[in-house]
Amino acid sequence: MLLNIAFLISILVLIGLLIFYFFQEKFIFRNGHRLRKNAPFQFSTPFDEIFLTTTDQQEINAVHFRLPAPKGVVLFFHGNKGNLTKWGERVNYFLEYKYEVFVIDYRSYGKSTGNFNENQMYEDALLAYTHLKNSFSEDKIVVYGFSLGSTFATKVAALNSPKELILEAPFHNLKKAVQFVLPFAPTFLLKFKFNTNKDIPLVSAPITIFHGNRDKTTSFEGAKALLKLNASSKNAFISIPEGTHHNIRTFPKYKQILTALLER
Repeated sequence: MLLNIAFLISILVLIGLLIFYFFQEKFIFRNGHRLRKNAPFQFSTPFDEIFLTTTDQQEINAVHFRLPAPKGVVLFFHGNKGNLTKWGERVNYFLEYKYEVFVIDYRSYGKSTGNFNENQMYEDALLAYTHLKNSFSEDKIVVYGFSLGSTFATKVAALNSPKELILEAPFHNLKKAVQFVLPFAPTFLLKFKFNTNKDIPLVSAPITIFHGNRDKTTSFEGAKALLKLNASSKNAFISIPEGTHHNIRTFPKYKQILTALLER
């Protein structure tokens, strides 16, 4: 009887491990429904739609919110859930600060093509930065990453010299991010690393991290530890009391400090 129970438990554990391994992209990249290439976006502010061609001949869809006389541009890397249909409207608040906004959809999100591939996704992020350098000097480019987007933002800043690197609710690396939400997850089976901790020491631009102390999705303490890996005195960790993973931008403290960052 005990042997039968042990055997059943072993089978269930094995099934769980197989599901985690083969379906992990579904948990990590919550890209929602795909969009037809000719599907129109409808945003409340003027924009250009752009397709960037990658080195492996995939297309990365982007939206560029324009201004007549901008102070600069924010290159925004969004979270793991949803595509530009959602994020395009969410990020145009930077226009209020007189900054244009450029935001991409990752591979397999929205209208972007290609399969999930860590190295290629980093290259796609760098491609977006290179595209902006055709129109803006680096001292006019602010790189901003939210949650999953923080790993791409950090990689871009590590290999370039933007005006600022701003991270909202970042994670140390994907293994620690998964363990924060699911302490007993078999993280040894992860196909993706997203080692933000290895790139952040290489960033020369000022780094500001915003993190809510009530965040249940990414670790508040982990974000503090992440920033300590870069020794620059120009960096700042901004704690948002009562802030969660999704409401930081509603706090006056966030708006006040973001204003100062974009104006300096």
